[in-house]
Amino acid sequence: MMNPLRSRANRIQARKGNASAPAPLDALAPPPAGDYAAFLAATLPRQASGVSRHRFGTQRVWLKKAGPRHAMWRYHLLAAVAKAFRLDVLTPVPNPGGEAAIEIEARRLGALGELGLRVPTVLARQAGGVLISDLGEGNLAPIVLNERLDQAAAVGPVALLKVWREGLDAIALVHARGAYLSQAFARNLMYCPDGTIGYIDFEDDPGESLALAECQVRDWLSYLHSTAALLHAASPHGAGGQWHAVLADASDEVRERLAIAARRMRWLRHLPANRRWGRDTQRVRAVARLMSRWYSPNFDPTTTMSAPLSKR
Repeated sequence: MMNPLRSRANRIQARKGNASAPAPLDALAPPPAGDYAAFLAATLPRQASGVSRHRFGTQRVWLKKAGPRHAMWRYHLLAAVAKAFRLDVLTPVPNPGGEAAIEIEARRLGALGELGLRVPTVLARQAGGVLISDLGEGNLAPIVLNERLDQAAAVGPVALLKVWREGLDAIALVHARGAYLSQAFARNLMYCPDGTIGYIDFEDDPGESLALAECQVRDWLSYLHSTAALLHAASPHGAGGQWHAVLADASDEVRERLAIAARRMRWLRHLPANRRWGRDTQRVRAVARLMSRWYSPNFDPTTTMSAPLSKR
Protein backbone atom coordinates (compact mmCIF):
# COMPACT_ATOMS: atom_id res chain seq x y z
CA MET A 1 0.00 0.00 0.00
CA MET A 2 1.27 3.46 -0.86
CA ASN A 3 2.65 5.52 2.01
CA PRO A 4 0.56 8.75 2.07
CA LEU A 5 3.43 10.63 3.67
CA ARG A 6 5.81 9.51 0.93
CA SER A 7 3.31 10.58 -1.72
CA ARG A 8 2.92 13.98 -0.08
CA ALA A 9 6.68 14.48 0.10
CA ASN A 10 7.01 13.54 -3.58
CA ARG A 11 4.35 16.11 -4.48
CA ILE A 12 6.13 18.76 -2.44
CA GLN A 13 9.46 18.06 -4.13
CA ALA A 14 7.78 18.16 -7.54
CA ARG A 15 6.28 21.56 -6.74
CA LYS A 16 9.62 22.88 -5.53
CA GLY A 17 11.54 21.75 -8.58
CA ASN A 18 14.56 23.92 -9.18
CA ALA A 19 13.34 26.42 -6.59
CA SER A 20 14.62 24.17 -3.79
CA ALA A 21 18.13 24.03 -5.23
CA PRO A 22 20.81 26.31 -3.72
CA ALA A 23 20.88 29.77 -5.25
CA PRO A 24 23.82 30.22 -7.62
CA LEU A 25 26.79 32.10 -6.26
CA ASP A 26 27.40 35.45 -7.89
CA ALA A 27 30.74 35.46 -9.68
CA LEU A 28 32.15 38.72 -8.41
CA ALA A 29 35.83 39.43 -7.97
CA PRO A 30 36.31 40.04 -4.25
CA PRO A 31 38.42 42.89 -2.85
CA PRO A 32 41.54 42.08 -0.79
CA ALA A 33 41.10 39.09 1.53
CA GLY A 34 39.23 39.92 4.72
CA ASP A 35 37.94 43.31 3.54
CA TYR A 36 34.27 42.54 4.04
CA ALA A 37 33.28 46.19 4.29
CA ALA A 38 34.79 46.97 0.88
CA PHE A 39 33.06 43.94 -0.62
CA LEU A 40 29.73 45.06 0.81
CA ALA A 41 30.18 48.61 -0.44
CA ALA A 42 31.06 47.40 -3.94
CA THR A 43 28.36 44.73 -4.21
CA LEU A 44 25.36 46.39 -2.57
CA PRO A 45 24.59 48.87 -5.41
CA ARG A 46 24.76 46.05 -7.98
CA GLN A 47 22.48 43.60 -6.18
CA ALA A 48 18.92 43.70 -7.46
CA SER A 49 17.32 41.14 -5.13
CA GLY A 50 16.72 41.58 -1.43
CA VAL A 51 18.84 38.58 -0.44
CA SER A 52 21.60 36.96 -2.49
CA ARG A 53 24.46 34.58 -1.90
CA HIS A 54 27.97 35.48 -3.08
CA ARG A 55 31.47 34.05 -3.19
CA PHE A 56 34.06 35.89 -1.13
CA GLY A 57 37.36 34.14 -1.71
CA THR A 58 36.67 30.58 -0.53
CA GLN A 59 33.67 31.65 1.57
CA ARG A 60 29.96 31.68 0.87
CA VAL A 61 28.43 34.88 2.21
CA TRP A 62 24.95 36.42 2.10
CA LEU A 63 24.09 40.01 1.39
CA LYS A 64 20.75 41.30 2.66
CA LYS A 65 19.64 44.55 1.10
CA ALA A 66 17.16 46.97 2.62
CA GLY A 67 13.74 46.58 1.02
CA PRO A 68 10.45 48.45 1.14
CA ARG A 69 8.32 48.52 4.26
CA HIS A 70 5.87 45.62 4.40
CA ALA A 71 2.23 46.41 3.59
CA MET A 72 0.39 47.37 6.76
CA TRP A 73 -2.91 45.72 5.74
CA ARG A 74 -1.38 42.36 6.60
CA TYR A 75 -0.85 43.47 10.17
CA HIS A 76 -4.33 44.96 10.54
CA LEU A 77 -5.86 41.60 9.61
CA LEU A 78 -3.73 39.66 12.09
CA ALA A 79 -4.42 42.26 14.78
CA ALA A 80 -8.16 41.78 14.26
CA VAL A 81 -7.80 38.00 14.65
CA ALA A 82 -5.67 38.40 17.81
CA LYS A 83 -8.23 40.78 19.30
CA ALA A 84 -11.20 38.58 18.39
CA PHE A 85 -9.70 35.54 20.12
CA ARG A 86 -8.02 37.48 22.93
CA LEU A 87 -4.66 36.04 21.96
CA ASP A 88 -1.99 38.60 22.80
CA VAL A 89 0.70 36.27 21.49
CA LEU A 90 -0.70 36.69 17.99
CA THR A 91 -0.46 40.47 18.12
CA PRO A 92 1.40 41.38 14.92
CA VAL A 93 4.98 42.55 15.08
CA PRO A 94 5.43 44.72 11.96
CA ASN A 95 8.53 44.26 9.89
CA PRO A 96 9.67 47.87 9.43
CA GLY A 97 11.52 47.12 6.20
CA GLY A 98 14.27 49.37 4.87
CA GLU A 99 17.32 50.27 6.90
CA ALA A 100 15.46 49.70 10.17
CA ALA A 101 15.00 45.99 9.34
CA ILE A 102 18.71 45.69 8.48
CA GLU A 103 19.60 47.30 11.81
CA ILE A 104 17.33 44.90 13.70
CA GLU A 105 18.78 41.90 11.87
CA ALA A 106 22.37 42.85 12.68
CA ARG A 107 21.55 43.62 16.31
CA ARG A 108 19.64 40.41 16.92
CA LEU A 109 22.26 38.22 15.23
CA GLY A 110 24.90 39.76 17.47
CA ALA A 111 22.84 39.25 20.63
CA LEU A 112 21.98 35.62 19.87
CA GLY A 113 25.55 34.88 18.84
CA GLU A 114 26.80 36.17 22.18
CA LEU A 115 24.58 33.57 23.87
CA GLY A 116 26.43 30.82 22.02
CA LEU A 117 23.58 30.09 19.62
CA ARG A 118 24.29 29.11 16.01
CA VAL A 119 23.44 32.14 13.90
CA PRO A 120 25.20 33.79 10.94
CA THR A 121 28.03 36.14 11.84
CA VAL A 122 27.70 39.79 10.84
CA LEU A 123 30.75 40.41 8.64
CA ALA A 124 30.05 43.99 7.59
CA ARG A 125 27.21 46.47 7.77
CA GLN A 126 26.36 49.82 6.25
CA ALA A 127 23.24 51.85 5.69
CA GLY A 128 21.03 49.77 3.43
CA GLY A 129 22.71 46.40 3.69
CA VAL A 130 24.40 43.77 5.83
CA LEU A 131 26.87 41.02 4.88
CA ILE A 132 26.58 37.82 6.91
CA SER A 133 28.26 34.43 6.93
CA ASP A 134 26.80 31.18 5.63
CA LEU A 135 25.97 28.43 8.13
CA GLY A 136 27.67 25.77 6.02
CA GLU A 137 31.17 24.39 6.42
CA GLY A 138 33.62 24.14 3.55
CA ASN A 139 31.79 22.73 0.56
CA LEU A 140 28.89 21.53 2.71
CA ALA A 141 25.81 23.76 2.77
CA PRO A 142 23.21 23.73 5.55
CA ILE A 143 19.84 22.10 4.92
CA VAL A 144 16.58 23.87 5.65
CA LEU A 145 14.72 21.91 8.35
CA ASN A 146 11.63 22.01 6.14
CA GLU A 147 13.41 19.83 3.61
CA ARG A 148 14.60 17.38 6.26
CA LEU A 149 11.02 17.07 7.50
CA ASP A 150 9.76 16.35 3.99
CA GLN A 151 12.45 13.72 3.49
CA ALA A 152 11.67 12.12 6.85
CA ALA A 153 7.95 12.11 6.08
CA ALA A 154 8.66 9.99 3.02
CA VAL A 155 10.32 7.40 5.28
CA GLY A 156 7.54 7.24 7.87
CA PRO A 157 6.12 8.59 11.15
CA VAL A 158 9.04 7.52 13.36
CA ALA A 159 11.59 9.30 11.16
CA LEU A 160 9.38 12.37 10.92
CA LEU A 161 8.93 12.66 14.68
CA LYS A 162 12.68 12.33 15.22
CA VAL A 163 13.45 15.27 12.94
CA TRP A 164 10.52 17.28 14.31
CA ARG A 165 11.84 16.75 17.83
CA GLU A 166 15.19 18.18 16.78
CA GLY A 167 13.40 21.40 15.88
CA LEU A 168 11.62 21.45 19.24
CA ASP A 169 14.91 21.00 21.07
CA ALA A 170 16.54 23.78 19.02
CA ILE A 171 13.80 26.23 20.05
CA ALA A 172 13.95 25.05 23.67
CA LEU A 173 17.69 25.74 23.68
CA VAL A 174 17.08 29.37 22.72
CA HIS A 175 14.46 29.75 25.44
CA ALA A 176 16.66 28.09 28.06
CA ARG A 177 19.14 30.92 27.51
CA GLY A 178 16.51 33.56 28.17
CA ALA A 179 16.03 34.48 24.52
CA TYR A 180 13.53 34.07 21.69
CA LEU A 181 13.59 33.87 17.93
CA SER A 182 11.53 35.95 15.53
CA GLN A 183 9.74 33.77 13.03
CA ALA A 184 10.44 30.27 14.28
CA PHE A 185 9.06 28.51 11.24
CA ALA A 186 10.75 25.31 10.05
CA ARG A 187 12.01 27.23 7.00
CA ASN A 188 14.10 29.45 9.31
CA LEU A 189 15.79 26.57 11.14
CA MET A 190 18.92 25.36 9.37
CA TYR A 191 20.49 21.94 9.86
CA CYS A 192 24.23 22.58 9.77
CA PRO A 193 26.82 20.04 8.55
CA ASP A 194 27.95 19.26 12.11
CA GLY A 195 24.38 18.40 13.18
CA THR A 196 23.71 21.64 15.03
CA ILE A 197 20.56 23.58 14.17
CA GLY A 198 21.09 27.24 13.38
CA TYR A 199 18.65 30.13 13.14
CA ILE A 200 18.05 32.75 10.45
CA ASP A 201 15.72 35.64 9.54
CA PHE A 202 15.57 38.35 12.18
CA GLU A 203 14.21 41.42 10.42
CA ASP A 204 11.68 42.08 13.17
CA ASP A 205 11.92 41.96 16.95
CA PRO A 206 8.85 40.77 18.91
CA GLY A 207 10.61 41.80 22.14
CA GLU A 208 10.08 45.45 21.25
CA SER A 209 6.36 45.11 21.87
CA LEU A 210 5.81 41.81 23.73
CA ALA A 211 6.95 40.30 27.02
CA LEU A 212 9.50 37.46 26.98
CA ALA A 213 6.89 34.76 27.68
CA GLU A 214 4.73 36.01 24.80
CA CYS A 215 7.71 36.00 22.44
CA GLN A 216 8.51 32.42 23.39
CA VAL A 217 4.91 31.29 22.94
CA ARG A 218 5.00 32.86 19.47
CA ASP A 219 8.05 30.72 18.72
CA TRP A 220 6.23 27.51 19.67
CA LEU A 221 3.10 28.42 17.71
CA SER A 222 5.15 29.46 14.67
CA TYR A 223 6.97 26.12 14.60
CA LEU A 224 3.73 24.22 15.05
CA HIS A 225 2.03 26.29 12.33
CA SER A 226 4.72 25.30 9.83
CA THR A 227 4.68 21.59 10.72
CA ALA A 228 1.16 20.74 11.93
CA ALA A 229 -0.11 19.41 8.59
CA LEU A 230 2.71 16.86 8.39
CA LEU A 231 2.22 15.82 12.01
CA HIS A 232 -1.50 15.35 11.64
CA ALA A 233 -0.92 13.01 8.71
CA ALA A 234 1.74 11.05 10.61
CA SER A 235 1.41 10.59 14.36
CA PRO A 236 -0.60 13.27 16.20
CA HIS A 237 -0.49 11.43 19.52
CA GLY A 238 3.23 10.72 19.30
CA ALA A 239 3.93 14.36 18.45
CA GLY A 240 1.88 15.41 21.48
CA GLY A 241 4.09 13.33 23.72
CA GLN A 242 7.19 15.02 22.30
CA TRP A 243 5.58 18.46 22.62
CA HIS A 244 4.77 18.06 26.32
CA ALA A 245 8.14 16.44 27.07
CA VAL A 246 10.05 19.44 25.72
CA LEU A 247 7.67 22.02 27.21
CA ALA A 248 8.10 20.48 30.66
CA ASP A 249 11.21 22.69 30.90
CA ALA A 250 9.40 25.85 29.80
CA SER A 251 8.32 28.46 32.31
CA ASP A 252 4.95 28.14 34.00
CA GLU A 253 3.83 31.33 32.25
CA VAL A 254 4.68 29.96 28.80
CA ARG A 255 2.86 26.67 29.45
CA GLU A 256 -0.17 28.52 30.81
CA ARG A 257 -0.34 30.83 27.79
CA LEU A 258 -0.13 27.87 25.41
CA ALA A 259 -2.99 26.15 27.23
CA ILE A 260 -5.06 29.34 26.94
CA ALA A 261 -4.26 29.59 23.26
CA ALA A 262 -5.34 25.97 22.77
CA ARG A 263 -8.73 26.68 24.36
CA ARG A 264 -9.35 29.87 22.41
CA MET A 265 -8.30 28.34 19.09
CA ARG A 266 -10.38 25.23 19.64
CA TRP A 267 -13.23 26.12 17.28
CA LEU A 268 -10.77 26.73 14.41
CA ARG A 269 -10.46 22.97 13.99
CA HIS A 270 -13.83 23.18 12.23
CA LEU A 271 -12.52 25.40 9.44
CA PRO A 272 -13.26 24.03 5.95
CA ALA A 273 -10.91 21.26 4.84
CA ASN A 274 -11.28 22.26 1.19
CA ARG A 275 -7.93 23.40 -0.25
CA ARG A 276 -9.54 26.24 -2.15
CA TRP A 277 -9.63 28.16 1.14
CA GLY A 278 -5.87 28.46 0.93
CA ARG A 279 -2.80 26.91 2.49
CA ASP A 280 -2.77 29.17 5.57
CA THR A 281 -6.34 28.19 6.40
CA GLN A 282 -5.36 24.53 6.26
CA ARG A 283 -2.35 25.15 8.48
CA VAL A 284 -4.40 27.02 11.09
CA ARG A 285 -6.96 24.21 11.03
CA ALA A 286 -4.22 21.61 11.54
CA VAL A 287 -2.75 23.57 14.49
CA ALA A 288 -6.17 23.89 16.13
CA ARG A 289 -6.85 20.17 15.71
CA LEU A 290 -3.51 19.21 17.28
CA MET A 291 -3.78 21.70 20.14
CA SER A 292 -7.34 20.58 20.83
CA ARG A 293 -6.13 16.99 21.14
CA TRP A 294 -2.96 17.72 23.11
CA TYR A 295 -4.68 19.96 25.66
CA SER A 296 -7.74 17.77 26.11
CA PRO A 297 -8.32 16.53 29.68
CA ASN A 298 -8.24 12.99 28.28
CA PHE A 299 -4.85 13.31 26.60
CA ASP A 300 -2.07 11.43 28.38
CA PRO A 301 1.35 12.20 26.90
CA THR A 302 3.01 9.59 29.11
CA THR A 303 1.48 6.83 27.02
CA THR A 304 3.83 7.83 24.21
CA MET A 305 7.49 6.93 24.34
CA SER A 306 9.43 10.24 24.25
CA ALA A 307 13.00 10.60 23.09
CA PRO A 308 15.43 11.98 25.72
CA LEU A 309 15.95 15.70 25.78
CA SER A 310 19.13 16.89 24.14
CA LYS A 311 21.77 18.56 26.29
CA ARG A 312 21.46 22.29 26.63
